[in-house]
This record gives sequence, structure tokens and C-alpha cells, in this order.
Amino acid sequence: MEKERVARYSIVVPLYNEEDNLRPLYLKIVEVMNGTGLPYQVVFVDDGSADGTYSLLQDICSNDSRVVAIRLRRNFGQTTALQAGFDYAEGDVIISLDGDLQHDPAEIPLFIAKINEGYDVVSGWRVKRQDTWLTRRLPSRIANWIMARLSGVDIHDFGTTFKAYRREILQRMRLYGDHHRFIPALASSFGARIAEIPIRNIPRASGKSNYGLSRTIRVMLDLISIKFLLEYSTRPLQFFGLFGFAGVGLGALIGFFLVFKKVFLHQSIMLQHGPLLFLAALLILSGIQLLSVGLVGEMVTRTYFESQQKATYTVQEIISHGGRERKAEGAGIGVGPYWQEISNH
Repeated sequence: MEKERVARYSIVVPLYNEEDNLRPLYLKIVEVMNGTGLPYQVVFVDDGSADGTYSLLQDICSNDSRVVAIRLRRNFGQTTALQAGFDYAEGDVIISLDGDLQHDPAEIPLFIAKINEGYDVVSGWRVKRQDTWLTRRLPSRIANWIMARLSGVDIHDFGTTFKAYRREILQRMRLYGDHHRFIPALASSFGARIAEIPIRNIPRASGKSNYGLSRTIRVMLDLISIKFLLEYSTRPLQFFGLFGFAGVGLGALIGFFLVFKKVFLHQSIMLQHGPLLFLAALLILSGIQLLSVGLVGEMVTRTYFESQQKATYTVQEIISHGGRERKAEGAGIGVGPYWQEISNH
């Protein structure tokens, strides 16, 4: 049986060597949430900190039952730390923010208000960023523009951690790599309503940033994987087959050209067009391999969905005879377990 959720709202904060920022951040979150009068919990995730972050968390937890501290065995990265926090969060609405005080907890009520308007994901937009232009702002602007074009989600700032989610949205996905910044794009693939609100970007008060220009390459690679997941995860042959047919077709054209030279013009193909002959063979072989990869991908996809009893769609709610509505939560609910679930009501 699923653990009963006692917190209407959960605040998830990943931490890595934030000893100096932790207590001020905790006090601000408590002040803001107490001011709302809403039930809440705070989930801190220590992502393998090497300073006194966890000791402070132990002290905070011993004095506040609304706080949960999760300590990871090593530094796994922000995405994994967020996933751990989401897994242990009990709220129906989950709000994430960074632990370096660059996100103002006073803006949490703005996210709650937007969620209450009926949106599933609310993303913060750092309109006036305080980071350096060349190493942070320019790469971020380029990546955000590309991501918006690839995903079709018209928001300006995918990278910020300051976001709010309905619980069922996060239950439908698992995060890998650095995919936390792409949750709006992943959520849009199954029809989530997404909104964006402007937020402040406060200069870091202490400590140093754990991100730099080197992250840009990883973000670009993640963009490719996200595009593939959004468009071709259930039809990989459509992706690999396109390049496969292009390779086979171009190789065949070159091959016909060389045959014409050999048969009608009596030219020595190997002596006069040797490199072109090898190119034709390479294109045809590569095209066949890509088509084969696409077919294997199709079989793997079907094996995955059928063995896990996962559906290729998501259901928001069901209205049965008599007007009763049942809301479906979770990721890829299979047909069998799904009908067993509703038949027990």
C-alpha cells in the first residue's frame, strides 16, 4: 500500500557543500511556508557533501519534524539528487529549488498560485541573470533557444531548478544524466500544461558555483537524447531508417553511375574511380546497418512496453457510467493492472 501523504506541498532542495547557505535557506523556507498556512514538508538531499552540510541537516531534523534529510553515498550530480528528493517527497505539489540562496524562497507562493490555476508544471524564468555573460549566460541562451525549438515548449529558461510540479507528473518519468532541466519538455510529451513565471536571480552569497563552461557540451548531448526520446522512443525505425535509406540510396546511385562507366564507356573502375567505388560500398553497408539498428530498436521497444505492461499513452481521468471520475496517476499504466485497479473501487 502506498504510504499516506501527509504533506500537501513538498520543497525539495539538493545540496552539495552548502554548509554556509543551508541554515539561512532553511529559515527562509520555514518563514515563507508558515506564512502561507499550508501543510508542507522540506526534503533536503545531501549529494555527497565534503563539508559540514550533513551535520547541520542532522541538527535541523532533530528540531523540526517537517524536515527530511537524505544523504547520498557519494556525489551523483544534481539530477540524481533531485530524483532522490522527488522519490521521498510526500506532497501532492512538489517544488524544487537550489541550495545556494540564488533562488528566493519568498517566491514559492507565486509557484503555488500558478499551480492552483490548473497548470501541471510551473517553471521559473531568470529574466535578469547574475552569472557571467560568456561562460554562463550566452551558452544558456543558446541551449534554451534550441531546446524550445526541438521540444515545442515555449519557455525561456529550461536550466533553472526553481520549478513546481504536480506529483503525478513526476511519477510518470525517471530522470537520468542531466535531464532535470528538461522535465518541461518530457512532461509536454504526455500533455502536461506548462507555465512560466519570472523569478529573481540572486548573486551567490558564499561558496562557489559547481557549474562551468564544460557543462555546455553535456547539455548539447542531452538535447540530442531528449529530442530522440520525445519523437522516436516508440518508433526508432523512423529515425534510423531515414538515414539508412539515404545511405543505401546514395550508394546505389553512385553504383549505377560506375556500372554505366564500366559497361558503356569501358573504363577501368578500380583505376579511375577507386575511391568512389569504396564510397558507394561504404554507404550501402552503413545504410543497411542503420536499417538493422532501427529494426532491432523496434523489437526492443515492443519488448520493453509489453514486458513492463506499460502503455504508450497517459490518461488524465476516466468518466464511467454514472458520472464518476477517476484520475489516473503513474507512468505508463498497463492495461491489465489498470483495470484491476479501477475494478476494486
